[in-house]
Amino acid sequence: MKIGKVEKYLIEKRNEQGCYLMSLIDPPDQTPEEAGKMAREAQEGGSDIILVGGSASAQGDILDQTIMRIKESCSLPVLLFPGNIGTTSKHADAIYFMSMMNSRNPYWISQAQVLGSVIVRKMGIEAIPTAYLVVEPGQAVGYIGDANLLPRNKPYIAAQYALASEMLGMRIIITDSGSGAPSPPDPSFIAAVRKAISPETLYHYAGGVRTPQQAAGLVKAGANGVHVGTAFEHLKDMKSRVKQFSDAMKAEGKKLV
Repeated sequence: MKIGKVEKYLIEKRNEQGCYLMSLIDPPDQTPEEAGKMAREAQEGGSDIILVGGSASAQGDILDQTIMRIKESCSLPVLLFPGNIGTTSKHADAIYFMSMMNSRNPYWISQAQVLGSVIVRKMGIEAIPTAYLVVEPGQAVGYIGDANLLPRNKPYIAAQYALASEMLGMRIIITDSGSGAPSPPDPSFIAAVRKAISPETLYHYAGGVRTPQQAAGLVKAGANGVHVGTAFEHLKDMKSRVKQFSDAMKAEGKKLV
């Protein structure tokens, strides 16, 4: 499968900046109008892409309306972060076509992807082959996805999952501690995953990123993209907070290019 526009955009940002900030908006958490305002402030603050989704209830009309308001309010690519086969929208630019590689349930490894593939093709959404690896503590996504959580104190296990995923053809690797996790893993965990895969493969981290310093540390350790959602919610001045994250990450990223 050929590389599409959004994936090329991520590669270009990686090559130019060393990293990119991904602002996550989950449709059930605010109105579509509020989501549009958040996306505009995220772009003005220096975010590089808008992620939409994250929960299984982010589907149907609320998902479509949220993406339409986002696209009216900012010019950043909109990438779907699906929680199930229903969390797709023809209004998005691309979708993480994800396999939860460390799930105990075959549904999350391959069956959801089989069921969703025709939907994604008919909608004309750019599908990016993505390995999704859930790390301790896992939070809600670990529970719902029946994940065999990757231990933080044994980074070589996550590294092996990442390497196998790359060998299976995944072009993005995501390690996620779950929304609301208290913190990211130690930088050595991120570094082990980065070392295991080729430089060309994009590596994203999600879950528990609450400060600009944490985000910058993830970049320094080897993450190309960082998901930030909870830390940007319900802020009176989201633009200023996004800028703090963006500046900190890109200061580290420039050292890598």
